Amino acid sequence: MASTRRRVKVYTLNDDRQWEDRGTGHIVYAFVESLGGLALEVRNEEDGSVLLQLKIQLDVAYQRQQETLIVWTENESCDLALSFQEKSGCDDIWEKIRQVQSRDPQYETAQEDDATDDRFEEVSDTDVVAAPIELPPCELSKLEEIGEVLSGCLSSVVTRDKLALALEQEDYIPKLIELFHVCEDLENDHGLHHLFEIFKVVFLLNRTSLFEVMFHDDVIFDVVGVLEYDPSKGEPTRHRDYLASQACFKEVIPIKNSELLAKIHQTYRIQYVQDVILPTPSVFEENMLSSLSSLVFFNKVAIVAQLQEDDEFLNELFAQLKSESVTLEKQRDTVLFIKEMCSYSQTLKTPNRAAFIKKLTTRGLLPLLGDYLQGLDDPFIQQATIDILNMFADFNPSTVRDSMVADANNEEKILLNILIGQMIKEEDWGNGVQLMGLIRTFIDPDNMMVAVNLTEKTPFLTDSSVKLTEKSTFLSFFYKHCMYHLVAPLLAGTADHTPSRDDYGYSVLLGYVLELLTFCVEKHTYHIKNYVMRQDLLGRALVLLQSHHTHLVLASLRFCRRIVGLQDEFYNRHLVRGDHFAPVVALFQRNSSRYNLINSAIIEIFEFIKQENIKSLVAYSVEHFMDVFSGVAYVRTFDGLKLRYDQEEDRKASLERNSEECVPAPFQRTGRFRRDVRDLDEDEESWFNEDDEDELDFANGDDIKHILGDMPQLPRLKDSSHPLSPVKERPLSPPLLGPGSPPLGSPPLSTTARREFRSLSPGAKERPQSPPLIRPSLKSHTSGIKIKRITGLVDYPDEDSDEEESSVDLPSDSASENPAKRPRHI
Repeated sequence: MASTRRRVKVYTLNDDRQWEDRGTGHIVYAFVESLGGLALEVRNEEDGSVLLQLKIQLDVAYQRQQETLIVWTENESCDLALSFQEKSGCDDIWEKIRQVQSRDPQYETAQEDDATDDRFEEVSDTDVVAAPIELPPCELSKLEEIGEVLSGCLSSVVTRDKLALALEQEDYIPKLIELFHVCEDLENDHGLHHLFEIFKVVFLLNRTSLFEVMFHDDVIFDVVGVLEYDPSKGEPTRHRDYLASQACFKEVIPIKNSELLAKIHQTYRIQYVQDVILPTPSVFEENMLSSLSSLVFFNKVAIVAQLQEDDEFLNELFAQLKSESVTLEKQRDTVLFIKEMCSYSQTLKTPNRAAFIKKLTTRGLLPLLGDYLQGLDDPFIQQATIDILNMFADFNPSTVRDSMVADANNEEKILLNILIGQMIKEEDWGNGVQLMGLIRTFIDPDNMMVAVNLTEKTPFLTDSSVKLTEKSTFLSFFYKHCMYHLVAPLLAGTADHTPSRDDYGYSVLLGYVLELLTFCVEKHTYHIKNYVMRQDLLGRALVLLQSHHTHLVLASLRFCRRIVGLQDEFYNRHLVRGDHFAPVVALFQRNSSRYNLINSAIIEIFEFIKQENIKSLVAYSVEHFMDVFSGVAYVRTFDGLKLRYDQEEDRKASLERNSEECVPAPFQRTGRFRRDVRDLDEDEESWFNEDDEDELDFANGDDIKHILGDMPQLPRLKDSSHPLSPVKERPLSPPLLGPGSPPLGSPPLSTTARREFRSLSPGAKERPQSPPLIRPSLKSHTSGIKIKRITGLVDYPDEDSDEEESSVDLPSDSASENPAKRPRHI
């Protein structure tokens, strides 16, 4: 099975009509028994695995493109391509394929000689079908016959291949071009229509060699002229006038490589014919013009590869891009050329495209694009710049983010701030939407890398061991250097709690800002949470509910709905304390019973609160706005909200009753307890409780990590004997007054004094001495830490004093041993 080996790449055409690289290996041409004939086999050059093994079929149209490509369709479902490293290898394999399809006797095998008579008859039929096709003489009177012969050959793959071969061998296309000149001079419309049908068939043959003839510099305009006379159209379309007068080739930098220049011209002409002149692809069979698409694809790959390797050309290009002395027209042409070059780079494989992008960024393309976007008021330059940044963002947004972080010391040069500023002043709403989408792509955590080395991208860090995710790095940078640029229009437009401007242009801008803020609330964590609360962005956004523009009102409601949808208690308390549902309910009242998007959006917010049973928002909504909602009967949302509230109140009441029933009567609080003057009143106590609650939630959230940073942590409390452990409440002992009790109003006695007092009491019995209560010193543990004391009851000198009831921390087992109150230990 040994044969000539050539290095080759295998490509397949995917569903998106893009060529995918399947690997590189060496191709072998030999007889394969399992396939029953001569076959092409490509083995991977790294591990020897089989990349491709296919029998050479007689009815498959193999096509050679350029000098190193062979393309064909296998089983009418899979397009394959072989790209050879050397022309000689492609020549060798192509010759083998041609010999097999021509059934050259020297390639007949023993297996084929032993075939049955039926097989022999079948081969004979195939040879008859594959016999050379005789074309009619290329004369004006034979145009109709020529068209019939060519159209009849489209039914079979083999006949199409033979027809293409006959057109090549007889040099038929130049002869048809001569007839076109004659018909056009004679104004023979009938002959021109026949020529259009003939050339349409030539295109459908899908033969690269014929395309190269038709797209040659000397022939292309005549072919375009033939395609102008479409019989389905009344008047011919003047494509030649457009190509000659308007589609002028501009050399921003002179291209010295003649081969590269020819590829650029050919690619443009093919694309124009394919996209503008020829009918839509649905008219043809599937993949009928795949060779034309393949020719464009490989031309683009070759163009970008040659430009990327030409350092002299790139140096001249970027020198012109940076120059301030060039004219505006020259600057426009330069930016448009870079856009076209980046567009061609989309055909490259991922590693090659990454290398191309890196080469442009290392030469400083991104800062230059920012200067062009900010400094030049030219719509063509701005649109081209946005398109280039979109291509960069679609492929690798991290590259652009790295460039932004590198400019952290100069906020005016940060590309993201430039994009935000351009969005704010942009008058073209189409460009505004593109800029908003571009900003959203750059701040989207979903396309950020898992880990980065901060020392390489953040100049303010010097520790080489510090590594964080790109999300935390870039978002910290964004909220520090860029966020206030984004929210500035919102803060300025709602400074007096009323919209300062309500014109349409400003409402569109605020709509962009609210959409980005809604995206931040959804995707970002503590960064946006702190910013919303600190700047009261929700309150500012709800001011816009007073706007006359419905789209802006709905954008504000979406922002509020997104915050409610997070079900975050920080946001819920912010909503309640700021009374942020008041403007929403006021809008609901103004909207009255009108059935529109505003009405539906507001009802949906409260429907979500009811369905998810967000207790704090349910209570807030019912207690403050139920008077407004009570008259709404066309939906059951508000009735359900009230039901949720009543159920929660009943549950609380039930729990309170159960807790009271579980406490014995002697220990229930009675009116004999008098309030200590040191106790807090209800308002102060609720204020402290709220703060403690905030601090507790804050300490459990991610926010504390961001603020505390590397602060040392307190030791974890595992043992209740630790000096900072919380005090465990002990069961109250019933009051016991007897002979062994000290008189009322006496000061607390020490342990020794109590023992002596009991020993002097008549009838007192000696009990085993309790071990002393050991309490470690708090001095070494509580230095610098404020500990809140628990307020206890105070002794009063009246006869019905309950001071024995409050002695809850005595260590002894019997209440009679400790008749006096002892100070509580913390």
